[in-house]
Amino acid sequence: MQILSDVQGLIVLGLSLLALGAEVFALAHAVRQRQDAFPAAGKQTKTFWVAALAIATLMGIAAVGGVGLLGIIAIVLAGVYLADVRPAIDEVLGRRR
Repeated sequence: MQILSDVQGLIVLGLSLLALGAEVFALAHAVRQRQDAFPAAGKQTKTFWVAALAIATLMGIAAVGGVGLLGIIAIVLAGVYLADVRPAIDEVLGRRR
């Protein structure tokens, strides 16, 4: 049974590292965008998203290796940014994926 527990721990660690990667990617994307692109896309300001994603990244670091409320909140914030805000900004700036 110890092997099963070890495998489960490695899976959780891998998933939390993937989530952390998404949070860092979202933060890096937000930092690189123009200030005026966010309101033009009908989204919150750049300052809001950079601060929220920085906090999410810190929460993701705190949650590495475990599944907790901080980790869930962090990946939800990054997911909202990546699924909603990023495509809207890319559309406003004329970028295609």
